[in-house]
Amino acid sequence: MRRTSAIALAAALLLATLTISTAALAQSGLRTEGDAVSARGLYQAEVPVNGQGEEERQGGFARALGSVLAKLSGDRSAMSRPGVGAELRNARDYVEGYDYRQDQGTSPTGAPTFRTTLVVRFDEDQVNGLAGALGLPVWPQPRPKPVVWLAINDGSGPRLMGLQHANAARPLLNRAIERGYSLGLPAGGAAEQALVGAIWRQDTAAVARASARYSPPMQLVGKLYRNKGGWTADWVFVDAGKVLAKWSVSDADARRAMASGADGTADALVKRYGKRGSAGPAGTYRVLFTGIRTTDDYLRLTGHLQKMAVVRRITPVRASGDTLELDLELVSGLAGFRRTMGDEAPFTGGEGEPPVYQMR
Repeated sequence: MRRTSAIALAAALLLATLTISTAALAQSGLRTEGDAVSARGLYQAEVPVNGQGEEERQGGFARALGSVLAKLSGDRSAMSRPGVGAELRNARDYVEGYDYRQDQGTSPTGAPTFRTTLVVRFDEDQVNGLAGALGLPVWPQPRPKPVVWLAINDGSGPRLMGLQHANAARPLLNRAIERGYSLGLPAGGAAEQALVGAIWRQDTAAVARASARYSPPMQLVGKLYRNKGGWTADWVFVDAGKVLAKWSVSDADARRAMASGADGTADALVKRYGKRGSAGPAGTYRVLFTGIRTTDDYLRLTGHLQKMAVVRRITPVRASGDTLELDLELVSGLAGFRRTMGDEAPFTGGEGEPPVYQMR
C-alpha cells in the first residue's frame, strides 16, 4: 500500500478553511467593503456566535474578554480565577469596538457551511486595570518567538517541519497566537533536514547549536508519531541551553497533539518570566465605612460590595454610631479594591490604615 509522507498527511489534516469576510457593523475607522476582519494583538479576540442579536453579542463579549485576559496573563485558566467570571458579565464595559465576519467552509459531505464570528477590540488601559485589580499575573512584552524543531513520523520515517510546511504546522502556530505569543519555524534547508535524528533523540545540545543562527536562543523540540490510539507528541523546551520543561501528550487527533507544544511552551515562559500583579496579594483586609445612618445606606453599601469582582466575602466586625467595620476577603490587595470601586460606588475616600471610606 502506498504510504503518505508525514508532511503530506499533516497537510491533508490541516486544510485551510476558505474565509469570506465582510465588514459588518464596523465600530471605528474606515474599512472597504469585503476587507478581512480579524483579531490582531493582545487586546483583540474573535469568537464564534450563533447570530448578531444582543444576547449572542453580550455572551461573545464575555468569551472574548476571557480570551484577552488569558493572553495578557499567559494563564490559560484565567477565566476560572477568583473574581474573573463575575467581571466577565460586565465585558461590554471594556469594549472599544466590534465587527462580524462570515466564515465559509465545507462539511464532511461536501456541502458548504457558514459560521458567524464576532471580532472584538477592547480598551487597553481598562483591561490592564482589570487584570491588575483581579491579581492576574502579567506576562511582559515584547514576548520571545522560540523556534520550533518538530519532526513528524507517520510510519515512513521522521521528517522535519520547515518554513515551507507552515500550513501543516498551523494548529501549533495558531495555538501559540491564542496564548499571546508567536512560534517560528526553521528554514528547513538540507543541513537542517539532516538534524531530524537529533530531534528524534531529543538531543537538545545539537539542536541548540543548529539553532544558533536564529534569535532568541529558545527552542521547542518535538516529535509527533503514531500510537495505537492515534498520535503522541513529546516535547522539550529549552531557553539559553537550559531545559525549562518536558511534557508528552497523546490524542486521537494529530492537530490537538501538535498544538500541545504551544501550551507547554507558554506555561514554561510565564513561569519563568511572568510577574505578579501589582494590586497586592489576596487576603482578608479590615475596612471602615462611615456615614451609615439609615437602612438604605447599609443596603447601598453591601449591594455594591457584593457586585465588586474583587470581593469574595464580607464579614461584619463592629458597628459604632454611623461607622461599620468590615473584613473583606479580596482576590487581590486593597489597590485592586480601589481600582474596581467604579464611579457609581456609594462611597469615597480610602485613606488611613485601615482605610476609611465615607458614604456619599
